[in-house]
Amino acid sequence: MSSVSDFLDTHRSRLVDELIGWVRLRSVAGLPEHEIDLRRSANWLAGALRDVGFPITDVWGPPDAPAVYAEWCAAPGAPTVLIYSHHDVRAAKDDEWEETPPFEPTVRDGRVYGRGASDAKGQVLALLWGIRAHLATTGRDAPAVNLKFLVEGEEEAGSGNFEALIEEHRARLDADLVVFSDTMLWRADHPAVCTSVRGMVMAELRVFGPLRDIHAGAVSGPAPNPIIALSELIGKLLDDKGRITLPGFYDDVIDPEEQVRAAYAALPYSDEDWLDRTESRTIGGERGFTTLEQLWARPAVEVIGMIGGDPIGVPRSVVPAEATATLSFRTVPDQTVAAVSDRLRRWVAEGLSDDVEYELTISAETGQEPYRIADDHPAVRVLADAMEDGFGSRPGRMGNAGGGPVELLERMLGVPVVLFGTGLPEDRWHDSDERASIDVLLAGAATLASLWTRLESSDLGRG
Repeated sequence: MSSVSDFLDTHRSRLVDELIGWVRLRSVAGLPEHEIDLRRSANWLAGALRDVGFPITDVWGPPDAPAVYAEWCAAPGAPTVLIYSHHDVRAAKDDEWEETPPFEPTVRDGRVYGRGASDAKGQVLALLWGIRAHLATTGRDAPAVNLKFLVEGEEEAGSGNFEALIEEHRARLDADLVVFSDTMLWRADHPAVCTSVRGMVMAELRVFGPLRDIHAGAVSGPAPNPIIALSELIGKLLDDKGRITLPGFYDDVIDPEEQVRAAYAALPYSDEDWLDRTESRTIGGERGFTTLEQLWARPAVEVIGMIGGDPIGVPRSVVPAEATATLSFRTVPDQTVAAVSDRLRRWVAEGLSDDVEYELTISAETGQEPYRIADDHPAVRVLADAMEDGFGSRPGRMGNAGGGPVELLERMLGVPVVLFGTGLPEDRWHDSDERASIDVLLAGAATLASLWTRLESSDLGRG
């Protein structure tokens, strides 16, 4: 692997320059004014893939959610690998970024700062440079395995069109294995193979009080206040043990196996390190489970938005007509989007005050099911060996606290999915001052350079 490391070190500045150039494109998902930026981002990536050597590239999907497809299948008899990631990014509040404006990336202390630097443009570039390193150090004129890329443009908006996109192009997407690259590592100095992701169910609850905003001096007391009604309900979401109170919510939850808990416990962890890297202030959650077990093997719920009345500007002293909360449920095997949605509907109907009316919208069409691959799956073992090559230490095992369309890919393509990303908990995904470690990107590229060689001689199937 020394030749791979030497190659990547030599081209370190070029990788950084490419990442900076790509991050400048404001490929924000879900905002109509950034549709052209998403198209520019997709075309940028298609050009980068052609520069690597991919003979077939294309841009698929609607203008507001362009996906990039590429294909390099020049290894008859070798396995075929489909690589998934995304090039869209989250919106950014410019006035909250202190290191650099979000789309004016900069390099400081070995990191690239900018929206998408880690999630997930940096990960995609690690994939591209892994192929470059693989070709340069093996002397090949094509990868040792057949490679296909599918990099979508609306993951941050819930991948609403992704299933239809796969159906439309299903004949082009046959593979023996999927490499899903939109996950995190445990620590830069202690990598871990990710073997699971949680599912996700998003919901918006709107509670209605008066028919219009009414001066509190005229109706305060007898008038229903939707903020109070909503807050009372949200206050019942968790019990005193940190468990979600929806009736039957845990009926389908599979407790983590002892070997899984042991693998998580083997990772280097301290509360102090966790709080320093995540900036999460304190540690709470479900009693009886460690921090890592809660993150990767237990369900959770978060209130990610709540609004009512006059949150900005001078208060008008009114009883507001409406209050809204946005809920994000993270699910684990064997929970399903449908079952969680049904239990949420019943909980709201039974728990909300009769003094108000409500509207509950559950984004079932963009919900994501949880996914887990066996720790001893042959593809996981190959990936672990490649990570040891790339990072210089034997990786542990971990999960991913977030989600993604992993189960969808496995179900629709009928092949296993392995998870490898170059993000870190301290990379501030979705937050201000998002960043990516350049050293980790290079180690990730080295891992992928090794993976393509190792997969050539594996027994994972034949393309």
